[in-house]
Amino acid sequence: QVQLAESGGGLVQAGGSLRLSCAASGRTFSVYAMGWFRQAPGKEREFVSAITRGGQITRYASSVKDRFTISRDNSKNSVYLQMNSLKPEDTAVYYCAADPSSSYFSIAYNARDYDYWGQGTQVTVSS
Repeated sequence: QVQLAESGGGLVQAGGSLRLSCAASGRTFSVYAMGWFRQAPGKEREFVSAITRGGQITRYASSVKDRFTISRDNSKNSVYLQMNSLKPEDTAVYYCAADPSSSYFSIAYNARDYDYWGQGTQVTVSS
């Protein structure tokens, strides 16, 4: 089992940047593919980005591609989401999640494939 804790959210103006961090504790971090999801008020939780166990492969939702960058540091048991050129529509609670089942070079896009979740961090982008 792994425990996840996000940080780095906040209020930023449109066009600004934020860097989210997710710290993991518990089982060996490198066995998990990691993902970021977000949920805006009144909307379903949606996939944002994910990264394979070793960090070789990353994937992004089309809405954030070329603006967001996911990375991980297995030596620090952490995954990050650098968010640039933020837009008001990026406003949401952002969650990191761990997927213990994906193979070494696989990524899951469905929230149901992730077994462990953090508590979320609020990101608010003002226009």
